Parts: sequence; C-alpha cells; structure tokens
Amino acid sequence: MTAAESLQARLVAALVGPGGAIESADRLCCACTEFLHVDGAAISLVDHGTTRGTFGSSGELSRAIDGLQFTLGEGPSLDAVSQGRPVMVTDLMDLDEQRWPALSGALLEMGMRAVFVFPFLISGSSHGALTLFCRSAGSLSELAASGAKWATELAVLPLRELISHIEDGEFPGVGDVSSPYLGTLEQVEVYQATGMVIAQLDVGPVEALVRIRAYAFAQNLTVSQVAWSIVERQLSFDDSTGDGVATLEPLA
Repeated sequence: MTAAESLQARLVAALVGPGGAIESADRLCCACTEFLHVDGAAISLVDHGTTRGTFGSSGELSRAIDGLQFTLGEGPSLDAVSQGRPVMVTDLMDLDEQRWPALSGALLEMGMRAVFVFPFLISGSSHGALTLFCRSAGSLSELAASGAKWATELAVLPLRELISHIEDGEFPGVGDVSSPYLGTLEQVEVYQATGMVIAQLDVGPVEALVRIRAYAFAQNLTVSQVAWSIVERQLSFDDSTGDGVATLEPLA
C-alpha cells in the first residue's frame, strides 16, 4: 500500500464510530491533525456567503478560531467558498498578507501562523469548507494537500446527513424541529442545542431558542457558547420545580 493509499484509508476510517454527523465530522478533523501534520482542523457550513457555524473540529481551540470568522464576518473560509478554490496562506505575518486584518491578528495571537482552506459543494447552493491551521509558517506537503482534498470529499457525507434532517424538519436524536425555524438559526451547534432543549422542556423551537438567548444574555455569554455547553452536556435545562420556570443547571 502506498503512502497516499494508506492516508486515504485512515481518513475514511475516521468517519466510522459512535454518534451522528457531528461526531463523524469531529473525528475527521482529528484525523486531519494526526495524519496531515497540522495543528488544528475545522469544518464550516457556509450558506449564501455567510458562515453558518463550525460543524466539526479537532478541539476547542480550532472551534474557537474557526468561529472567529462567524463573529468577524471575514476569513479564508468565506473567500474560498465565494471563489470556488482553495485559499492557502503560508505565513500570516507576511506584510503582503492583508486580506483579513482583524482575523489575521486574532489568529496570530492564538498562536497560528498559517491557514489552508479547501471548499466543497454539498448540494445545490450549500457549501462547506475544511480549514487547517498550523503554528509554524510554511506550505503543506504534497501528500498533506492531497489528503486535505480527500478529507473535503469525505466531509460531504456527514454534512449531507445533517442537511437532509434539517430539510425533513428533524434534528438527529433530539426530536422534531420545524424546518423554517431552523433556517433562521446561525450556527450548527445552535440547531442541536435547540433540539435538546425542546426535548428537555417539551416546548416549541421559538421558546427553546428564547430560553438559550436569555441565559446567554444573563451570563454575558454568546448564544454559541451556551449552545455548545448544552451539546456537550455541561448544561441542562431543568423544570423540576414545577413552577413553569426552567433554569439552566450544570450537570454533575
């Protein structure tokens, strides 16, 4: 088996495991860091020129870095999708590299020197992007670049699964959520967190999102931060008091 064939097999194997689409995407990102020799990886969902959120990541740092594009409204994922080709930045400290001033400064502060983005089409107008982060400047090896392209082909599978559930008015494993409502949400983790709150409190999707936003406002957090804590089962709505007022309590 050649090195290329071995790399392909390892990336394919990363999709196999427990959980649903999001877990598969996380495993694929982790495989990218291990086998492509990069320091972080994330998969974004991009729709109509807007970053809808981080769908998969190799860890919290990669998720936070990728999420900056959503917050700042600029970044290589958006450019890669709009241009329909990879965006390769070998050194963010290069004085000629001025495409995303706010994001580049934040990436450098978080210890990253290079970023590589590979866009892919999921279905129709829905797009995704695989972003690789490196702490040192320099280009990807030829094998790593090929591996990144294979990984983007594999990333289509879990993303397509998620989109099909959304279009059917469902969210995997947490009950039914109306499709028109999901279309107004901005990040993938919010989809799942909203569905989990619906299941916990037996309320509609609008009220579930209101509860999440109210808690985020009260705690001076972003909706995405609260949503991710719910998805990670660090926070859970509890209406056990019977007074009709749910509170968000840390899980033991």
